[in-house]
Amino acid sequence: MISKNLSIAVIGLGYVGLPLAIEFSKKYKTIGFDKNSNRIDELNNFNDKTLEVDSSVFKEINIKFTKELNDISDCDVYIVSVPTPVDKNKKPDMSPLFAASKSVGGLLKKGNVVIYESTVYPGATE
Repeated sequence: MISKNLSIAVIGLGYVGLPLAIEFSKKYKTIGFDKNSNRIDELNNFNDKTLEVDSSVFKEINIKFTKELNDISDCDVYIVSVPTPVDKNKKPDMSPLFAASKSVGGLLKKGNVVIYESTVYPGATE
């Protein structure tokens, strides 16, 4: 059984990460993290430029949006939802995934769980 005291960090608040964070925030303490300070500002002002979440939804939930890694240091579950864009040769750019993994890796404690919600090839997260 999953504890109601579970805290979840969603890293990357784009068109996949933001709706995911919103849904988790309905049952668990959830913190949305994005390194883009403009994105955090717009979300804190109930505005989603991706149009995945209506502004009225923000008023119904209890979620914190931050760009500060320290704010997610006490979470139990980390969901990495960053883009993996491809170049003109269809080669994926893994740098966002590597950067997010490095950041989360510095916060992990025994018992934490990391979930990758990004399109990657088999073995990429090893």
